[in-house]
Amino acid sequence: MNPWLLAAIIAVVVIVVVIKRMIGEPVNARDLFVAPAILTGIGILSLVKRTDLTGTDLTWVIAGAVFGAALGALRGATVQLVDKGGVLWQRYTGRTFLAVIGTLAVTAGFGVLAAKMGMHEHARPVQLSIGVSFLGESLMVGRRGMASGIPFAPARTR
Repeated sequence: MNPWLLAAIIAVVVIVVVIKRMIGEPVNARDLFVAPAILTGIGILSLVKRTDLTGTDLTWVIAGAVFGAALGALRGATVQLVDKGGVLWQRYTGRTFLAVIGTLAVTAGFGVLAAKMGMHEHARPVQLSIGVSFLGESLMVGRRGMASGIPFAPARTR
């Protein structure tokens, strides 16, 4: 697939998710986990297709994925969860956006460090970074939602 088209699709998906969460939306497992799983899968697939990855690249990719998921979980801890109509709803708050800015800065620093320590630029797929970050957020929101006792919303039929 054309890299520019893929980047445009990913940008649209991320923008739609963020706008929906700014407005507030019901939490259901499918919406919570499908987009992060797809983005993570695309990122992993792009790495699997590469034949020139080194051990250094893979070490930094794995460390970056764990770090990104942890930062996503931190962001997920700032998401507002409420009971609305008997089901769980989520909404991004000002703290969530502060967490986004902070995690972007920390992630950029991590990327600079990784490059200085020998990681090749092509070994850092953006899809993987975004996917694991949203996956960490989704896991935290899911855990907090389950702990709240408020039922998740049923999956929408399209």
